Amino acid sequence: MLRDLDFRLGRGGFYFLTGPSGAGKTSLLKLLYLAQRPTRGRIQLFGEELSDAPRDLLPGFRRRIGVVFQDFRLIRHLSAFDNVALPLRISGKSESEVEGPVREMLAWVGLADRASARPATLSGGEQQRVAIARAVAPNPAILVADEPTGNLDESTGESIIDLLFALKRDRGSTLVLVTHDPHLAARCDRTLRLHLGHIEADAESLA
Repeated sequence: MLRDLDFRLGRGGFYFLTGPSGAGKTSLLKLLYLAQRPTRGRIQLFGEELSDAPRDLLPGFRRRIGVVFQDFRLIRHLSAFDNVALPLRISGKSESEVEGPVREMLAWVGLADRASARPATLSGGEQQRVAIARAVAPNPAILVADEPTGNLDESTGESIIDLLFALKRDRGSTLVLVTHDPHLAARCDRTLRLHLGHIEADAESLA
């Protein structure tokens, strides 16, 4: 259970969320990507108060948030291409507007030759990369990721992190990551450490 949380995340920042199992990290991420609402208190995103906003307004805000789930949540009967294309199609993009960005994202994560593959035929690391490409394809204002490099080898993990930094640098996205990777944590702008549902430590990077 989260309690007594009070913090602000600046636009374009790179934030690291850490803490032991059960500390509340996943619950906080769910609040950030609007999968849950706070039972009390306030949450503001994009300059709007969303704690008790009408439900029909939330999908529009969610489309501005990319999410990389720890369990991937790929749609099993869709190809890698169609999984990555899904958020673009939901937002109303035409097929001519979808083709280029999706191909670019698959190349971006090293899966250009696996576009037609379905999740069951992909390794865990490949599924992770599809999930990252799907989250990044719509150019989200906020990217929330739960262990984005957890199933990747060191080399691929480093390339993904470099791409996430490019997303922050080139597109001004705000990144919020849960990770146990100390190298990634060291590159973040700020670390929030949760313990028993509250923020135990809040420190800016010295790098």
